[in-house]
Amino acid sequence: MSYVRKSITGVWATSIGVLLLGAIAIWQFYLFVTFEGTNGTLDAQGGRGHLWLAIISAVFACFAAFFIFSVFLRYDRDDEMHITSTSRQ
Repeated sequence: MSYVRKSITGVWATSIGVLLLGAIAIWQFYLFVTFEGTNGTLDAQGGRGHLWLAIISAVFACFAAFFIFSVFLRYDRDDEMHITSTSRQ
């Protein structure tokens, strides 16, 4: 398996992970917004655990997305031109 194929496979796997973390963040935020108290009314203060899970999932999704984009922005190390000078004797 070549390096390029491994790199593309890793990018796809990380992309799926970012989408999954984003979906978890959205779902947890939805649960936070629609949290109901014991009397059946909406109670935003009781669902703080859902809010924290949503924030943590969103931060991890952004962190992973940063690494995906950094793969596309890096330069090709194999195409570097090395300039060397001959020594004078």
